[in-house]
Amino acid sequence: MYAFITGNVIEKNPAFVVIETNGIGYQLHISLNTYAAIGDQNRFKLYTYLAVREDAHVLFGFADERERALFLQLISVSGVGPNTARMILSSLSTDEAIDAIATGNVFALQSVKGIGGKTAQRIVVDLQDKVAKAASFPEKVGMVHNRLKDEALSGLLILGFGRVQADKALERVLREHPDPTVELLIKETLKIL
Repeated sequence: MYAFITGNVIEKNPAFVVIETNGIGYQLHISLNTYAAIGDQNRFKLYTYLAVREDAHVLFGFADERERALFLQLISVSGVGPNTARMILSSLSTDEAIDAIATGNVFALQSVKGIGGKTAQRIVVDLQDKVAKAASFPEKVGMVHNRLKDEALSGLLILGFGRVQADKALERVLREHPDPTVELLIKETLKIL
C-alpha cells in the first residue's frame, strides 16, 4: 500500500521511529540497522511494508530497498513473521543475512534470538536459491544511470561491440563508479572489452 515515506524524524528509538509528513505522524517499526542508518538526521526516507493482522495494521520501515526485499523474503517462510524477520535484520546486517542464507550457514541464523534450528533450516531451504540469485544482480539504478547507460551502450554499439557483451561490461563499470558520465562509462567499458 505504501512504498516509502519521507519526512521529518519526530521521535526515534531502536524499536520504532515516528516520521511526520504533511501533518501526519507515521509510526514505523524498524530494525537496529535502520536505526543506525537514520543516525542524527532530521529528515529521512524509509521504504515501507504494511503488515495487516486481525488486531492491528503495523507499518515497518527500512533504510534501503535491499533490507525491505530481504524482509519480504523472510516473512514468506512458514513460521517467520514480521517481528522475527525484524529481529533477524536487527541482529545481522542485510549482507550478513544474505550471506548466511546463500551459504547455508544455519548457525549464524540460530545466533538470532528466537530462531531455533528448524526455523533456521527452513529459512535456508526456502530462500537459498532466491537470495543467491538476488545477490548476484546489482542494486536497481536510478533513471539518470539508465539514461547514461543507454547513451553509453549506443556509443559502444556504433563502435561495433555486441549488445550483450557491452551491456555486461557497462553493468560492471556502473557498480565501480557510482556517479559516472557517459564519457567515463565508455572509456572504462572499453578497458574491459
